[in-house]
Amino acid sequence: MEWLEKMNGALDYIEAHLTEEINPAKLAGVACCSSFNFQRMFSFMADVTLADYIRRRRLTRAAMELLSTREKVIDIALRYGYGSPVSFARAFRAVHGINPGDVRKPGACIKSYPRITFTITIKGVEAMNYRIENFSEMRLVGYRERMNMENGENFRRIPQFWNECYSDDRGKTLMQYNDDKKLYCLGVCANDSDREFDYYIATGSSKKISVDMEELIVPAATYAVFECVGTMPDAMQAMWKRIFSEWFPTAKYEPANHAPQIEWYSEGDMQRDSYRSEIWIPILKKD
Repeated sequence: MEWLEKMNGALDYIEAHLTEEINPAKLAGVACCSSFNFQRMFSFMADVTLADYIRRRRLTRAAMELLSTREKVIDIALRYGYGSPVSFARAFRAVHGINPGDVRKPGACIKSYPRITFTITIKGVEAMNYRIENFSEMRLVGYRERMNMENGENFRRIPQFWNECYSDDRGKTLMQYNDDKKLYCLGVCANDSDREFDYYIATGSSKKISVDMEELIVPAATYAVFECVGTMPDAMQAMWKRIFSEWFPTAKYEPANHAPQIEWYSEGDMQRDSYRSEIWIPILKKD
């Protein structure tokens, strides 16, 4: 339960500072984890990026103030961090479908995005198969791109990166370097900062690599390994959500900060219901 208390503490912080700049690193500090882990956990648990959630809460409050007060639109816009009426109107329309000035007209319809609360999700008899495993140091090789987490850009860019690598034969070339079937095809998040991280499409190899590839040494660590069965990417995304909403809240472990997180893909047709993949998360025992 301590896990959920920390995450909900971060939500409390958001509510108390909607009229101020909210730094993801500050929220991560409230939740006692890295900025990278906090933003990933938030997105999977809430089904919305952190930036989108904050934007929706601000514009929900702004709409309520437009309805309940006679304040000028520009004053409310400035209070919630918008530097001009134009930028405020654009963001307001994206959420509510109308201009800020139309809110006070009779019959105006606006939307409300309530504050969320994280709770333990109970799924009954649906099993979650996992194991705790001590991994030795791993040498991975592959293709790297620096990903930006602002506004959920990484969730859009990573699938594009995979498509590009396999459409121009880099994916096929990569598999020729594999000499460890346990590390066949991997997606790896590593070297994270407050707003960015490196994403590798990689494989396990001891071979010398070409100039357009990069090496990643993953230190020895203890990992929680979760089995996924089903079509991609739905099965993988559903498992990430279950890990953060069902497993971590009651486990005696927490994610290790600033350590690589890995998705493992088996050979075969990713669109088959029986396709098998895994999520590897480095963990530490809770104090």
